Amino acid sequence: MKKIKILIDMAVSKPHLAELQAMPEVECVLIEDPKEETRSLPESQISDCEMFFTTFMPENHKKMIALKVVQIASVGYAQLMDHDLSMRGIKACNAIGVQDVPIAEWNIAMIINMQRDMREMMRNQETAKWDRNARFQREIFGSNLGIWGYGGIGRQTARLAKALNMKIHVMTLDGELEDRSNCWIESGCGDPAGDFPDKIFALNEKKKFLSQLDFLVMAIPLTPNTTGIVGAAELAMLPKHAYILNPARGPLIQEQPLIDVLQNQSIAGAALDTHYYYPMPPEHPFWQMSNVIMTPHISGSSSGTRFLDRIWTIFLENVRRHIKNNELLNQLTESQLNGR
Repeated sequence: MKKIKILIDMAVSKPHLAELQAMPEVECVLIEDPKEETRSLPESQISDCEMFFTTFMPENHKKMIALKVVQIASVGYAQLMDHDLSMRGIKACNAIGVQDVPIAEWNIAMIINMQRDMREMMRNQETAKWDRNARFQREIFGSNLGIWGYGGIGRQTARLAKALNMKIHVMTLDGELEDRSNCWIESGCGDPAGDFPDKIFALNEKKKFLSQLDFLVMAIPLTPNTTGIVGAAELAMLPKHAYILNPARGPLIQEQPLIDVLQNQSIAGAALDTHYYYPMPPEHPFWQMSNVIMTPHISGSSSGTRFLDRIWTIFLENVRRHIKNNELLNQLTESQLNGR
């Protein structure tokens, strides 16, 4: 029986690797120095590979003539959009579910930090200033949390927020919640049945959605259609007391309009984990804004506590499904791979 060659350009989870190597149907090949970057790989190594576990396709990916499945280790999949994978008959799966817990926890941490102005309290501590101002005592109980997009991260954020008695407002393209029955969800996480939203809006109702919010979390992927989807007009729809959180992708929000509303205090503030430049230049105004919490893309990453366990769990399940010719977990559609 011809074995399925699996090429792995990923950090190793030893228990999962041992489980993979024990499968009689597969031949497992590890790239010695795995990297989260695009580069060429030896043609002799990639030409007969049937499954590829990675974050980025190699520059010479067209030499992968036997490739049938690529599993990436990120939820975002923009790096696959210009590779004609669907046309080549290659199935692609992302890492939906892997970062739901850490990013949702970042969201809740930022909401509480901004509402109580923890930045100012920390500065007061450093200068031994005793200040019991009422703004340090504000609650989030009963607040309206808006989630733009309702995938895994949005759903886990909703689960945590519901426990804090926040009201959940969700906006999706058509006002419907997508079926996520074939997406990986960690046990006890998320909102598989879509039970948590108190209100659901369609994109053509965005003014009604945005105008009612205390907090807005961006939870949609970056595609050609979503780049700059939040501009001056959308930011003006938010109440002056509202905060915006962006753990998704920086360019979802247009940079200069966001700078303007934060400098003018047309909204209360922002928590930003994804950015317009990597690293953010020291002269960028966000660094000095007292109403901004800026973190260096750490809300969820490959350095996370359980990242390897989760992504390898998904990959092993997809190996089993591929062997049986079953539908894969987290499989991206042709439309998604074409950036629509």
